[in-house]
Amino acid sequence: MHNWRQRLLFSCRTGLRAMGMGLLAAGLGLVLLLLPAPGPLWASPAAPAPPATPQRSQPLPELFEAALGASREGRFGDALPLWDQVLEQAPNDAAAWSNHGNVQLALGRAEAAIADQERAMALDPINPDPHLNRGTAEEALGQWDRAAADYHWILERNPEEASALYNLGNVQGSLGHWDQARDCFEAAAAARPGFAMARSSAALAAFQLGEPAEAERELRKLVRRYPLFADARAALTALLWQRGAAGEAESNWAAASGLDPRYRQPEWLLEIRRWPPGPVEALEDFLQLVQR
Repeated sequence: MHNWRQRLLFSCRTGLRAMGMGLLAAGLGLVLLLLPAPGPLWASPAAPAPPATPQRSQPLPELFEAALGASREGRFGDALPLWDQVLEQAPNDAAAWSNHGNVQLALGRAEAAIADQERAMALDPINPDPHLNRGTAEEALGQWDRAAADYHWILERNPEEASALYNLGNVQGSLGHWDQARDCFEAAAAARPGFAMARSSAALAAFQLGEPAEAERELRKLVRRYPLFADARAALTALLWQRGAAGEAESNWAAASGLDPRYRQPEWLLEIRRWPPGPVEALEDFLQLVQR
């Protein structure tokens, strides 16, 4: 692999589904159509136009970097045609196909994303990234068994691949298997120190499984270490409210809601962030009472 490629890979190693599609959705903002400025008002309509100069194709490393930058910045509408151009120059580039698929998924085109990841797999059969990314797209379609198969494919080759462990935990949670989900989240956190979302998800699974003391211990550790981590703050809010610590619950909620207002939305929590239903219900109860 060329050096410029080694530093420009854009993949879902951090788990698009791990953070939920909310991270992708956050990048889908207002699209502004920028039109070219008109010519000078004093230009003579009879003046001959200057001869057209042929446009030079952008060098592939620069084009790849531009596509990568747009993808990372959440400018998916800009990124897709850039990846198209990369693929015109390098149709056998597995990483480009996988990145193209990630952008397709961010734009809500899960089937197209799967097709792109399968092109990447055909070109680079031993790379785990397209399997992780295809699994993410399959989850978006509710294809839990297929997504799990992709994550198991990765874990058979690397049992400590944290993103695959985390995403498999989300699949298990979506199927209602919160004990198995918790095991996956804990394994992901052990495999990648500092994987705060995995630790928060494990605590939420413990909350769902009727182990609030264990969940509270872990969430308090996360809040101490990451004071601006909205997920742990919101989860701790729900747990504290349920056990009657109203004042502390409100304090944590003030921080959580200021950091990320999406935690006010039960649909987002269930469908995108993938909280268990018990913590979602507890947070809803809290919000209904404090907003009166």
